[in-house]
Amino acid sequence: MQVRIHEIKLNAREAKDLSTQELEQLLLRRTVRRLRLPPGSITKIRIAKESLDAREKPDVYRVFSVDVLESEFAPEELLAEARRSRAKAVIASEEAVGFPEKTMLPEDAKRPVIAGFGPCGIFAALTLAKAGLKPIVLERGAAMDERVAAVERFWNEGVLDPRTNVQFGEGGAGSFSDGKLTTGTKDPVHRLILQTFVDAGADPDILYKQHPHVGTDVLRTVVVDLRKQIQALGGEVRFSTQLTGLTVEDRKLRSVEVTGPDGSSNTLEADALILALGHSARDSFAMLYEKGLQMEQKQFSMGVRIEHTQQAIDLAQLAASHEELGVGAAEYKLSVRTKAGRGVYTFCMCPGGSVVASASEEGGLCTNGMSLRARDGKNANSGLLVDVRPEDFGSSHPLAGVELQRKYERLAFEAGGSNYMAPAQRVGDFLGTENKTREPSPCPQPTYRPGVTWTDLHKCLPDFVSESLEEALPMMGRKLRGFDDPAAVMTAIEARSSSPVRIKRDARGEALASDESSIEGLYPAGEGAGYAGGIMSAAADGYHAAMHYLSRLFPSISEG
Repeated sequence: MQVRIHEIKLNAREAKDLSTQELEQLLLRRTVRRLRLPPGSITKIRIAKESLDAREKPDVYRVFSVDVLESEFAPEELLAEARRSRAKAVIASEEAVGFPEKTMLPEDAKRPVIAGFGPCGIFAALTLAKAGLKPIVLERGAAMDERVAAVERFWNEGVLDPRTNVQFGEGGAGSFSDGKLTTGTKDPVHRLILQTFVDAGADPDILYKQHPHVGTDVLRTVVVDLRKQIQALGGEVRFSTQLTGLTVEDRKLRSVEVTGPDGSSNTLEADALILALGHSARDSFAMLYEKGLQMEQKQFSMGVRIEHTQQAIDLAQLAASHEELGVGAAEYKLSVRTKAGRGVYTFCMCPGGSVVASASEEGGLCTNGMSLRARDGKNANSGLLVDVRPEDFGSSHPLAGVELQRKYERLAFEAGGSNYMAPAQRVGDFLGTENKTREPSPCPQPTYRPGVTWTDLHKCLPDFVSESLEEALPMMGRKLRGFDDPAAVMTAIEARSSSPVRIKRDARGEALASDESSIEGLYPAGEGAGYAGGIMSAAADGYHAAMHYLSRLFPSISEG
């Protein structure tokens, strides 16, 4: 039993140049002082949480919660001392969730198959591999080294590989992102996921930071390490191999059809398939719909990436540069509602990052954001998105949202010059006004590669999206000074923040809420199935899908 002490504050400048060990020693001394205990009465602590408090600018504070690991006082005595000193203290309790222990696959069971090797597929595969089931993973894109080369060629030369790109390949879309590990969901498995990332090479600070991120450069090495773990446990990852068909009898999965690197097809007998497809596997959605898998339309979002200089965001949020304070590049998260009731919000904010070309289909253009671990780029960028509802789709077909995405991605491709250069426009031009009363601001240069074409973004956005952005930008500027600066750059189009489709789970009327689909043995999971949004929630969903399958095989197995 450990006592957790909350709200141990350090001035950011005071802790600027401290090593991790020096920081922990300073926090230990401050904890002893906060509890009004004799020096040396607490000998070891661990940082449990860290956040940033900039409400008293120009003073900015790093705020910590620490767990007391070693002390001459018993936990009950520490709690009593905390009450006397009016410090906030609780017994630290975190529900422990682990991977399953190794078991034996029944003789009549086939090896489980996983389609997709993004965060969802990785954690589904790792969970099954640790259980001894030797899963087979199908990933349509290439392994990491080959994938990085293909993406760099696209960014530098505008040559798109539809099979291996920012959306498809080892690690999924997260491999070319900020590696953000924040999530709005609460799940005991999150701690296991974070620890697994740390064991695979991520910085241990993701275990306690309020807004943890790995960085795309580090995440790629973490993903490769996790793949090697799966392989060492007997799992198999087949790259450049795509799920292209199913055989279903009496609503039960019998086999899967796969197409390999050379274009040849073969059949794998399978009675369990975890669909970890990701939100951009549009041809797979169409195939599954034709096979009778029950789907429904799902709300998604559409808009642009917006860029400011990181210096401008630092000054707005911290009243100083983040380097001066010794903290990470400043972040923001904004949301407003228009008069018509549309939600407009920022998404996947990338401090010190860049806007990246993330198309996966020829003749279509979409964007995303990416940051390295250091977040040391000149610009900050974020998705600036508007709610898109099923009533906007123009059809009741389950895949109508996919077609809506395609329509505007193709318009963006044409607006950029039909060569994967992206259409871009400064906020002042988009709004049709230049606010001459403002102080001059740094003019960010767009970071998108292969490059941008300056044009009117209204022609590649739905009218309701353009109108919502026009209304929302000044509102957001009042929340974050300079957000609607006329010099800020908007690059179109951002339409892949989430899947426009949900593959129904529990559709047979007898399965658990996160169990099988309308086809027995088929487990929809992650972002592509419409049940996650980001690395953490997708990884958690993959873990749960694997555990549901394991509990079907071995009723004695339960999560945790």
